[in-house]
Amino acid sequence: MSRKQILSLLLAFILLVTQAGCWSSREIEELSMYTGLALDKGEPSTVEKDLEKEGSRYFKKNKITATVQIVPKKTFGNAAKQGGGQGPNYINIAATGDSLLEIFRQLSLRLDRPIIGHHLKVMVVSTKLAEQQTMQQLMDFVLRDNDIRPSCFVFLSKERAADTLVTKYKDEVPSIHILYMLRNHFRTSKVMRGVNLSELDGLMHSKKSYILQNISESDGELEFSGAGVIKGDTGHWIGSLGQQDVESIAWIKGDVEGGAVKTYDKRNEAITYEIKSVKSKITAKVTEGNDISFHVKIESKGRLIENWDDKVNPTETRNMKEAEKDFEKEVTRRIKSLMHKIQSEYKVDVASFGERLNIEQPQVWKKVKDDWDYKFSKIPVTFDIKLSITDLGSSAE
Repeated sequence: MSRKQILSLLLAFILLVTQAGCWSSREIEELSMYTGLALDKGEPSTVEKDLEKEGSRYFKKNKITATVQIVPKKTFGNAAKQGGGQGPNYINIAATGDSLLEIFRQLSLRLDRPIIGHHLKVMVVSTKLAEQQTMQQLMDFVLRDNDIRPSCFVFLSKERAADTLVTKYKDEVPSIHILYMLRNHFRTSKVMRGVNLSELDGLMHSKKSYILQNISESDGELEFSGAGVIKGDTGHWIGSLGQQDVESIAWIKGDVEGGAVKTYDKRNEAITYEIKSVKSKITAKVTEGNDISFHVKIESKGRLIENWDDKVNPTETRNMKEAEKDFEKEVTRRIKSLMHKIQSEYKVDVASFGERLNIEQPQVWKKVKDDWDYKFSKIPVTFDIKLSITDLGSSAE
């Protein structure tokens, strides 16, 4: 062997032994990673009550019940060999107290592995809890904890939040399913883009009112069902908006990628407009007397995708124009319904009107921002809505 070959082998050996590696790595099956977290009003479970009777009691107030979804579930070889049916790919474990960190530490008394929050994907908060406690209180620990990433999304549930972390499908992890449901925003603007911890932190510090997507559960099935309203100056949940209200906010903000508008023609037959594009512009107007008003111009293009009225030929210009007017009336009706809710019922600006005023009239915004929600409830808002049917799909029948 030549000297050059020996030097090459020596160099390769040196490079090999000096490479960094995961010397202290642990197999994923040995970790209790939790991907979902549900927060409810404090109601100790039967298991907790029984354990407390046996001596696990410690000083606490039962303010909050935290349910952690751990994945993957540790499986035992003996059970697999016995041919038992495969169970869920997750386990949910709950505990009650008045400190999330203490609750998590208490779970270490019941689990064989410590829980790790690096892969927490979603948090679901019960509206009953958010009505009682502020969002700042509920988010304080998760925002401070270095294990939890700021990309985690936060949702609300009008029912028990822990119920949204259960599914009837054995091969599905509910928290991951909820995360993937957000991808349907391009199909319908009833699905919000989602609010993660980083964005939520900014909203809470700005004292702005905002909405969080609401999740409903029934028989192991989940659905995004509107949104919950969080009052900026108090941090409490104050009420809910429906699915069409969420969609109307998207129309006002111009954050619509897809969806449909269904209405009825003069013969009370259903006709449906498929959205191809939406453009929106909010204009703030301020008079010399500092009276504020807003005007919203919305333009949309789409197709007449469904027509149940077989007595009408949609290819005729007159009929197409009538359909456009019907769709414009329906969108206008939905938006006016939303404006009544946010201005008269809840008295909150959750549609970015204040942001637009800040951009166009920053000096005026400085004067009104401290009590903006109340002032916004008194401000007139006008709309100019134009929908254009560009085609009839692949058939003109």
